[in-house]
Amino acid sequence: MRVTFTVNGREETAEDVWEGESLLYVLRERLGLPGSKNACEQGECGSCTVYLDDAPVCACLVAAGQAQGRRVRTVEGLAERGLDPVQEAFVESGAVQCGFCTPGLVVQAHDLLERVERPSDAEIREALAGNLCRCTGYEKILDAVKLAAERKAAAR
Repeated sequence: MRVTFTVNGREETAEDVWEGESLLYVLRERLGLPGSKNACEQGECGSCTVYLDDAPVCACLVAAGQAQGRRVRTVEGLAERGLDPVQEAFVESGAVQCGFCTPGLVVQAHDLLERVERPSDAEIREALAGNLCRCTGYEKILDAVKLAAERKAAAR
């Protein structure tokens, strides 16, 4: 089947997509967007989190055909005009180690900060609960989200 959808503001078409193919596979292998990571393929780790019509989803759980006519925004799409404040904060706070979980965490943190200007620690933990990280111990990730929140609030 052919799947046409908007990815990071550009219309894209994937040809010969089979029915069981995931959105994650199409993004990474067919469209050359490797930012979203393929880790668990079961929606357990959050490494493949992308926006689908402005809602964060695990791209490994979304059939590619479900994206037909819809909008997808990946971690690459957050950096259209340079790094997003969330991406910058992750780098500056040392929240990036191996980097495998980072794209999903960045998208999820970005979504939180679009909804809540200055989230509490509990709100941050709740928002990131579906994203697993084996390297950082999460404290640096919390620091990064707080730093991004401060910067976004100051810029408003």
